[in-house]
Amino acid sequence: MTYSNGVDGTVPELNLRAENGDYVKLRGGSDEEEGSSAESSSSSSGCSIGSVTSVWFWVKLISLGVCLGSLAFVIIKWIGPFLIEKELIPFINWVRNTFSIPILGLLLFASVALFPSILLPSSPSMWMAGLTFGYGKGFLLIFSAASIGVTLPFLIGHLFLHKMQEWLKQYPKKAAILRAAGEGTWFHQFQAVTLIRVSPFPYIIYNYCALATGVHYGPYILGSLVGMVPEIFVSIYTGIMLRTLAVASDERHTLSVVEIVVNVVGFCVTASATIVCTIYAKKKLSAMQAEEVETLQSPIL
Repeated sequence: MTYSNGVDGTVPELNLRAENGDYVKLRGGSDEEEGSSAESSSSSSGCSIGSVTSVWFWVKLISLGVCLGSLAFVIIKWIGPFLIEKELIPFINWVRNTFSIPILGLLLFASVALFPSILLPSSPSMWMAGLTFGYGKGFLLIFSAASIGVTLPFLIGHLFLHKMQEWLKQYPKKAAILRAAGEGTWFHQFQAVTLIRVSPFPYIIYNYCALATGVHYGPYILGSLVGMVPEIFVSIYTGIMLRTLAVASDERHTLSVVEIVVNVVGFCVTASATIVCTIYAKKKLSAMQAEEVETLQSPIL
């Protein structure tokens, strides 16, 4: 056994002579060198894991896009024309032959105003309003009827106020977002109600729960109407699209390039605006919910 000096005199190099005559070189390493090697190996493994995750994310995203594209092609090519020809066109013709325009407007107004009180969706009536009256008159009809549709449950909620309050106490975390809408200043209540209407939260349920949270009628009705504007425009646009497709199918002609471009651009703009508003509302509501839960969990001094 011989010793040879390394770079650092305190760390010797050991040359051990084996039985076969070869030499085995052993060198002691410092803790810093070992730590740096461990960090480099962990960082390299982390990079490899991150790259694999990124590749897998894009694979899933592309697969989802292909599936959605295939589904859209099937709907546009076969399912859509079949439903339009067999269901939509006969229904539109029946409505036109059965009701006059004023009577149809009164029926649609009544359905949008009364359906939320009996927990029935009013979206089909909104589609029909857009199909029949277009953007201008359809928006006025739906907007005025929706003001009644969110007011009646708010007033009827006085009969179930105690039960609603007990329900909110049983589910404190789930109801935190609703309680947050009934606190703070007038503007805070208006902002919270608007976000709840824009978000995917079931607005029919909130109509009856709003009173139990202590929100005032002023910010409730204004926040509800402002928050429902995106939904109203989407419903009207859906009705107009259905009318365009029904007319094209009934008259046996294809849409022109201009009509296709206008409809596609309109759909993209409407869908993008709705998604952006929904994501923003969900983020703001999540922040408000977290603040409410933190307030409930904090000890009372």
